[in-house]
Amino acid sequence: MIFEILYLLIIISSIVLVIMENRKPGIAIFWVMILIFLPAIGLVFYFIFGKNHRSTRVIRPDEMRILADLRNKACQSHITNHPPDDKYTKLADMMHNANDAPLFLDNDVRIFTDFTPMFQSLLDDISHATRYVHIQFYKIEDDEVGRELANLLIAKAQQGLDVRLMYDSFANLFVRRRYYDHMSQGGVKVKSFLKFIPSMFTRDVNCRTHRKIVVIDGHIGYTGGMNIARRYRDGIHHGIWRDTHIRIEGSAAAQLEVALLADWRFCTKELLDRPDFFPQVSHLATSPAPVQIVTSGPMDEWDTVMQGMVQIIAQSRRYLYLQSPYFIPSEPILLALRNAALAGVDVRLMLPDTDDRGVIMLYASESYFQDVLDAGVKVYLYHKGYLHAKTMVCDDDFLTIGSTNIDSRSFGQNFEVNAFIYSPELAIHQREIFLADMAECTAVSPADWPRRPLTRKFANGFARLLTPLL
Repeated sequence: MIFEILYLLIIISSIVLVIMENRKPGIAIFWVMILIFLPAIGLVFYFIFGKNHRSTRVIRPDEMRILADLRNKACQSHITNHPPDDKYTKLADMMHNANDAPLFLDNDVRIFTDFTPMFQSLLDDISHATRYVHIQFYKIEDDEVGRELANLLIAKAQQGLDVRLMYDSFANLFVRRRYYDHMSQGGVKVKSFLKFIPSMFTRDVNCRTHRKIVVIDGHIGYTGGMNIARRYRDGIHHGIWRDTHIRIEGSAAAQLEVALLADWRFCTKELLDRPDFFPQVSHLATSPAPVQIVTSGPMDEWDTVMQGMVQIIAQSRRYLYLQSPYFIPSEPILLALRNAALAGVDVRLMLPDTDDRGVIMLYASESYFQDVLDAGVKVYLYHKGYLHAKTMVCDDDFLTIGSTNIDSRSFGQNFEVNAFIYSPELAIHQREIFLADMAECTAVSPADWPRRPLTRKFANGFARLLTPLL
């Protein structure tokens, strides 16, 4: 009897907590219904997937200020408050105010659409490092690709460099421990992000770092969608693994370092406020590209990456091309896309025609096709392999590339990072990449899509109900 009373009190208190968190009505009702009708399962699911983390901070504001001051001192002559085109001033201001994301000048940016040249460039940069190599990846496989990176990191650590590696514990749950131990024994400082097993029933278990960040000697940085694994190089059973990554040489690398060190502080309780991690920037770009490095996560006050995307979509005038592995848009993103298309903007959305996270994700993404097709958005399904790129390009003067998918997990649960780039040259290049990818796509017909089988329509609707768990 006592157990039943205690159990009931836990369920009631959880429902009260959901209501008091003042969430969006649809999300709140979803969790209340789960807790009422499936109390045992719902309680576990809520504490794993449903907790609101906005009251938590990755790093204390005073500690973040210390890192920001080191960044500003190193980059003071390379920071501006205004993008080259005044039409993006409000966007840049918003992201600076919400995320302390300055706009950095004098960056050379190279876009990679194939893993092999990206990985070779990364290895070359690491081999020439003289001070430090700091790395954060969502996924690092213990295969020949992962071992090649590990061996190089060990070699640099044994040369006396500060070498650090951070990985997501859940994404690498089945990677053998000896892979990380080998690096640790070789002098690499290795840390996992939110250890999964000890945290299984804590509120942080569903928060994963999806960021891909490399910083070398304070002036070279990498970010984007690629992880470290053989499948990125060799592809998968039905084709290539199509992804996008960037190399940044210039002052914006300092902001990547701030993001990485903030995550390191969160995972290890160690604040690395070392000036040698923020050397004075002297690089003068041959093709200067202003860049903002913007982060977002479940513990941030603002959904800055998503808000930046909404702003870009809303102010697009001629065209807007997007690539994402998943399409489970937030209401602001969905509304902005529909509004842009209805206003005459050429809006194109490219997605894979299969899924790497199970059929539920594919069906959930499809459930939004009718919403955007009705407004005039053109939807393309990539069939040459698996499309994992996360890109947006607009009006030949702006693009963003990063780790953020257009889905509920990226916007609500993952720690993400994107580079917002204000460069006509790079925007035109990214537009050409998108158009080349279109040759490997099939367009979704607005006339035929409503006539898909009833079983598929039901699967789409059912999967959409589950999006708060995805």
